Amino acid sequence: MNNDKNLNELWSGQTTKPPQIEELFSNFAQIKKKNLATLIAANFLMVATIAFIIFICFYFKPKLITTKIGIGLTILGIIVYLFFYNQLIPYLRKINETKSNNEFLKAVIKLKEKQKFLQTKMLQIYFITLTFGLCLYLYEYVLLIPFPWSIFAYLVTLLWLGFNWFYLRPRVVRKQRDKLDGIIKKYENIKNQN
Repeated sequence: MNNDKNLNELWSGQTTKPPQIEELFSNFAQIKKKNLATLIAANFLMVATIAFIIFICFYFKPKLITTKIGIGLTILGIIVYLFFYNQLIPYLRKINETKSNNEFLKAVIKLKEKQKFLQTKMLQIYFITLTFGLCLYLYEYVLLIPFPWSIFAYLVTLLWLGFNWFYLRPRVVRKQRDKLDGIIKKYENIKNQN
């Protein structure tokens, strides 16, 4: 029991070292590298998706205008999102950890704002165009199957989109936001201690 008391006193009495600025820059460099890799992967996957959609369009030769509009909307949503998403690439490369501390903090805050714009407005536009595009695209093909199965096809599609919008998107957004918030908070702690 006495040992527990001594350990508790030692634990509560210990002082922690403030995070060093080099460690902070190293953490940010890892975040930056991961974001760039994610951007490249997203570009590859979305361009492959566009190519697959175009292949399906030429292979199945849709007859209804709704199918063609759906394909166009889906591709437009992907292209618009990619356009804004790719604007992060030069910005991420421009952020330099060797800049002055205030410039670095401003750059990280600006990156956070750009990510917030992408994660709110641009993702909304992307999901809206994707949802309408898929629904219009499916219309021609669900006409060929019995009524209960056509409802099932739409239901599964909308449930999958809803799962992505209400479950996966918030998790990814929170994870990215928390990383940048952590960098900003650590930087402010270091700044306040100096």
